[in-house]
Amino acid sequence: MAGEQDGRQGVALVTGASRGLGAVIARRLAADGWAVAVCYRSGAEQARRVVGDIRAAGGAAEAFAADVTDEAEVSGLVERVAERLGPVEVLVVNATGPQPEVAVEDLTWEAHLDQLRFFVKSPTLLLQAVLPGMKERGRGRVIQIGSDMFERALPGMSAYVAAKGAQIGLTRSWARELGRHGITVNLVAPGWIPVERHADVPAEDRAAYTAEVPLGRMGDPEDVAAAVCFLASEASGFITGERVTVNGGHTID
Repeated sequence: MAGEQDGRQGVALVTGASRGLGAVIARRLAADGWAVAVCYRSGAEQARRVVGDIRAAGGAAEAFAADVTDEAEVSGLVERVAERLGPVEVLVVNATGPQPEVAVEDLTWEAHLDQLRFFVKSPTLLLQAVLPGMKERGRGRVIQIGSDMFERALPGMSAYVAAKGAQIGLTRSWARELGRHGITVNLVAPGWIPVERHADVPAEDRAAYTAEVPLGRMGDPEDVAAAVCFLASEASGFITGERVTVNGGHTID
């Protein structure tokens, strides 16, 4: 079991960690001394690769398959993580689904629910599952991965934008409710951070985006991972209910 016995920080559970931002966050948390539960719904091979990378670097990690929008699977996930690694002290809510562009004329309630399942239902289920242990220990870190899309509000993305706005509300309300238990709740809101699924984006699209970023470059997954790791650390102990935007200043008013 990870924890004080072996000098490690404790256990961090990262959802959607087989690829993209989640994989980089998992590796960075492990480098900081956390035993990492690499959670995935698909991509078992990629998840095993992330675990292998962490172990090769001297860290501790295990892969766990689960649908984090399913109540029974979330409960079982947290139980399995506790059995194999230890109680979850850091929860990183990163898993997401497809984000199709849908014109308002074609928008359905089901399209809204598709986004709410990942950004409202899943965070709620995950928090409820880890909360008893966090309350018992009198400490915990909950870190949601949001998006600066809430400010950018691109046409055709209203279901996604609405769900991301709801995620901000959850973060703020939970921070007030859980602070007395020593639990902080924050949200990291990346801008467009290219990962594997953006491999086919034309160079001119990247250049046009970069031209609007005050820092003059695209973001890197490590930029997001650094913010997450800070919020997971003891150094952030007096920060809660905050939204940390990681986009090079792209949405400065």
